[in-house]
Amino acid sequence: MKTIIRSLLACACLSTALAAYGEDPAPEALALAKRVAITTCGTCHGVQGVSAQPKFPNLAGQSENYLAAQLKAFRSQTRGDADALAYMWGMAAPLDDDTIQALSALYASKPGAAGSRVTDPALVARGQSLYLEGKLDQGVPACAACHGPDGHGIADFPRLAGQHAQYLLKQLDSFQTNMRNVAVMHGVASGLKGSDAEAVAAYLESLP
Repeated sequence: MKTIIRSLLACACLSTALAAYGEDPAPEALALAKRVAITTCGTCHGVQGVSAQPKFPNLAGQSENYLAAQLKAFRSQTRGDADALAYMWGMAAPLDDDTIQALSALYASKPGAAGSRVTDPALVARGQSLYLEGKLDQGVPACAACHGPDGHGIADFPRLAGQHAQYLLKQLDSFQTNMRNVAVMHGVASGLKGSDAEAVAAYLESLP
């Protein structure tokens, strides 16, 4: 119980730290964002924000504030997972705040991925249990506490529903090694390994 309370408090603190953007993007910024989304982002993330390549995340339906925070972290080179170094640092470098806000609003307005067909019901069921209840003996709180019981995210915490399992597993590894330096997720990823991580990722990928 103490582990869950600490995680919820940490989530609340992080949520407070992520600023709300509030204003709608200016028309010219939105027009530029649409061009960037098609000519640049769409190469890896799909024209509509649903990626056909499982190593790259779906962006459609994601939290606007979360997307903006990540783009700014890429631009400032403070998010350090492998693909950030290989791709996103350079791609985010020329984006100003208005373009980042417009891109984030654009993707947030799109319908999220539909979810994958379940090929291993037992694995998905196990992942659902871990996601909703956690694994307290390993210090792993319920993922649903911050990401919502449906995986659609709470406040500024990201939507995980429909996300590619391969991408999710790669990010858990980045959290575990502190390439992505997020204290709450380092603790979760350190306790959620191997088949447990695979089960949660399979469950989340199956969600609409």
